[in-house]
Amino acid sequence: MNKRILVAPLNWGLGHATRSIPIINALISQNYQPIIASDGVALKLLQKEFPGISTIELPAYNVTYPTKGKHFKIKLLKDAPKLIKVINAEREATKQIVKLQNISGIISDNRLGVYSKKVPSVFITHQLNVLSGNTTWFSTKLHQKIIKKFNVCWVPDVKDEPSLSGKLGHPDRFELPTEYLGPLSRFEKKESKKINDILVLISGPEPQRTLLEEKLLTALNPYQGKVIFIKGIMEQEQTRTILGNMTIYNFMTSDLLEKTINESALVISRSGYTTIMDLAKLNKKAFFIPTPGQFEQEYLAKRLTDKKLVPSCKQDDFTIDKLNEIDAFKGLKAFDFEVDYEKLFRLF
Repeated sequence: MNKRILVAPLNWGLGHATRSIPIINALISQNYQPIIASDGVALKLLQKEFPGISTIELPAYNVTYPTKGKHFKIKLLKDAPKLIKVINAEREATKQIVKLQNISGIISDNRLGVYSKKVPSVFITHQLNVLSGNTTWFSTKLHQKIIKKFNVCWVPDVKDEPSLSGKLGHPDRFELPTEYLGPLSRFEKKESKKINDILVLISGPEPQRTLLEEKLLTALNPYQGKVIFIKGIMEQEQTRTILGNMTIYNFMTSDLLEKTINESALVISRSGYTTIMDLAKLNKKAFFIPTPGQFEQEYLAKRLTDKKLVPSCKQDDFTIDKLNEIDAFKGLKAFDFEVDYEKLFRLF
């Protein structure tokens, strides 16, 4: 029987789930049997992508963002007891899954409680340094302490500069065995005629997802070009609505989204790390609006703007005129990097 590998991405927007897709495909091609474990929209997305694979629902973190970004850190601290309780429940669930499903290995993308002392356990993160303002030293130390419960850490980036994650994925020292995978993306670049002037991609915890959706719908309403607007809401059926110059979808699965990105001249989105990897793979021009109060996205957006690759602005500051800056920026480019999955999976 093929070895069963538990793949467990965090449900925090769609990024952790989507960057698990190439790993799940690689497991299948290397004759492993992936079992998917997650919750919420992340689980729904992977169920649509892999209808033939067994899935398990894990306890939900239920992370939400405050309406005002400046309260983000305070809210996380207030939610900490609840998160610890969920991580402990996740840990107990993992013990049962390993036992009942005959699991041979675990790949956890930022799910802190999904590891086992009985089988090799991998933690995927691009945040070996966890930015949190004046408490960065503490959040980094705490995160690294948790990661050390795993056997190895996989970082979806290149080891040396130039890199996509910058200081997030490149600490001065880190004691756990670490493998740099290169950027992960489910997409392939294809030479396509540009049909869409703008593609809007939204995802992430509420209420900030809805706040950005409402702002962009209003801002782009007078725009004369062709706009595809994807809300990032995972529902049972895909919906499509025409609103003036905009075609609005609740979600897209990978094949259609890859085609749509390739056919779009510009992408407006959050500066989430998985989105950055995807757009780099497809060599796209972009405009980033980081989630208010999320230090990681703010850092990534500023870094790419400072490098004259992608313009960005705060959510409250966005207007349609900001898009006039695009031509002064180079856009994102892919790294020539092939992931050696056969070597990585030898751990199992």
